[in-house]
Amino acid sequence: MTRPHLVSTIVALSVLVACASAPAPAPPQATPAPSPGAYDPNQDLGLLWVKHAAEYGAVTKQVYKIAAAALPGYISDRSWSAMPGQTGAENLPPAVILDVDETVVSNVDFQLAFERPFTNRKLYDFYREHAAIPVPGVVEFVAAARKAGVEVFFVTNRPCELIDDDPDPCPQKHGVIDELESIGISTDDAHVMLADENDWDRAKIGRREHIATTHRVIMLFGDDLGDFVPCVRRKLYGPCTEPATKASRTRLVEEHTDYWGNGWYILPGPMHGSWTSFK
Repeated sequence: MTRPHLVSTIVALSVLVACASAPAPAPPQATPAPSPGAYDPNQDLGLLWVKHAAEYGAVTKQVYKIAAAALPGYISDRSWSAMPGQTGAENLPPAVILDVDETVVSNVDFQLAFERPFTNRKLYDFYREHAAIPVPGVVEFVAAARKAGVEVFFVTNRPCELIDDDPDPCPQKHGVIDELESIGISTDDAHVMLADENDWDRAKIGRREHIATTHRVIMLFGDDLGDFVPCVRRKLYGPCTEPATKASRTRLVEEHTDYWGNGWYILPGPMHGSWTSFK
């Protein structure tokens, strides 16, 4: 019979031998930080695509190049208007209307950097300290339109908001003008229209119709469905009597099929916009 104290000794020795021969656990490895510009799975792919993909610039240049090639035809055809329902405009001077954010300037650096939640003041402050980024192709298009005798208007939903002790009732408007100037597009107060001016709301149709009283609108540019048609949001603005739905937005696209690429030019807008309420 094996003695109890001998059994205990044997077990203890076995444990010591096992511990001595077992490999030491590897120290925990830190996850390496992605190199600048590399894909980071913790960031939104839409932001990364706009920031880094060569395809983004190819798409926007393609849009503006096609639009520039179409300018002479729309100018010479006095019966043409890109505004559904505009009539009696044959003798009005031609104009094009562009949205600003993601159509003329890219907000991708702001979107990557700002701390949520979004506020208009954060965007305003960002552009007081950072250079604006032109959407590829837009500067050349605006120059071509103006050379052809077409007036260029900028309609944005950035609002007029008082800022600190600034007496300017709409400092954001002059902020937009400064941004456009910095990328090589000069303009003035009369050609930049913000939400909250003249009782305009976020339905841009009111501002487009205002322009259409004095100009034949031959082209519309934007990254959001609301840059072309009203009633695209859950909130009621302008002439809308019912909130938009995914189905109603799809119908609006289908109902205006003949305009897409034919006076209406839409740019990629994966970062923000009315569509984000319908995910």
